[in-house]
Amino acid sequence: MLPRSYDNQNCSIARTLEYVGERWSLLIIRDAFLGLRRFDEFQESLGIARNVLTDRLRRLVGAGVLVRMRYQERPVRYEYQLTESGRELSVPLLALMHWGDRHLGPHEAPRVAEHTGCGGEVTERHLCRKCGALLGTGDVHTRPGPGQRAPAHC
Repeated sequence: MLPRSYDNQNCSIARTLEYVGERWSLLIIRDAFLGLRRFDEFQESLGIARNVLTDRLRRLVGAGVLVRMRYQERPVRYEYQLTESGRELSVPLLALMHWGDRHLGPHEAPRVAEHTGCGGEVTERHLCRKCGALLGTGDVHTRPGPGQRAPAHC
């Protein structure tokens, strides 16, 4: 892991990676985009140890990527929702998804990003191939693609 002190580095990428560059953190964010909100949902989807998930959720909340919201009083339970800054991570996540599809296979994409408005395919630059619109984070959703296998995590 990179040092948490940046006395010798003035690098926004290094600072950002301390919060979202770790594998579990990115997969939690991915799952939040797919609609998961609760601790048990993340744990089931990822197969992650409870202590690791607790730590990653705490860090993502601390970084302002997720917000923790109470949804039940007895017993007290919380869910995690993407903040505006968290939703902005759809751009690099979509770029990683497309890069992986192009360079790492399988030959058919496990998920396809679509423009919510017209159903057109969305590029990693958030452009709709069908209508040409430049899309915001709320204008894009993903659906299972032709390469999807169970379980549908991706």
